[in-house]
Amino acid sequence: MNQRVVNQRIVDQRVVKPLIGISGRRWPAETIPLLDYTAMHGEEVDVHLSEYPKALQKAGALPVQLTPNTVPIEIVQRLDGLVMTGGADPDPDLYGEQRHPRLGTVERGRDDWELALIRAALAVRLPMLCVCRGAQLLNIALGGTLVQHLDQASVHQRVDLPRIDRCHTVRVSPGTIADQIYGGDVPTNSLHHQAVGRVGEGVVVTGVAEDGVVEAFELTGRPEVFAVQWHPEMLSDTVDPAFTWLVSEAVTRISSSW
Repeated sequence: MNQRVVNQRIVDQRVVKPLIGISGRRWPAETIPLLDYTAMHGEEVDVHLSEYPKALQKAGALPVQLTPNTVPIEIVQRLDGLVMTGGADPDPDLYGEQRHPRLGTVERGRDDWELALIRAALAVRLPMLCVCRGAQLLNIALGGTLVQHLDQASVHQRVDLPRIDRCHTVRVSPGTIADQIYGGDVPTNSLHHQAVGRVGEGVVVTGVAEDGVVEAFELTGRPEVFAVQWHPEMLSDTVDPAFTWLVSEAVTRISSSW
């Protein structure tokens, strides 16, 4: 059969896109202005940013947004890949530290669910891209800590700029997954005031900002996992290479199961 398939698989002559799960959050309805009326009080809404599924669709995947009602050890059996998304500061209780005065609002229920999702994904070697908060949670899941507030937060938490502004450069280590994906140093956006502190078990830092803040890391012996501190889903009108990489890893995993 003379047929070229990129980031997809063929089953019974049909093209089937890899199914990639996307983590999300759950907020009280009254925190959403358009839902803040009496009849909705006490209800909750699941919140997902659209840039993640848009990027995955462009990369050739079938994106699916996950909710906290998803049982991690069950859903990872159905997925071909996973994106752990950005969001609120993780609870420092998770790594045994007192709260910093500049700590943002935490969402402990989300923390617990996403940590379980990460650990379930690692257990079955599910291809996984961890973004910003997702990268921080991956480090916590592996026994690491966070810097709760960067002294140089004004350099990294650039919420004063458009989210697509590539305001600093990440220096990438040669011969790493980061180098494989980006082909060298990466100009990135920056929307964080926390960062990886003590690295967890198996964590290998493969990208740093000009001031040494950890911006990308990988796991020893786990080529299906990649984590970044910036937001690649915001950066490309076409598709960021990190999402192309994830979908390619998902396809490889599918093919190996045939």
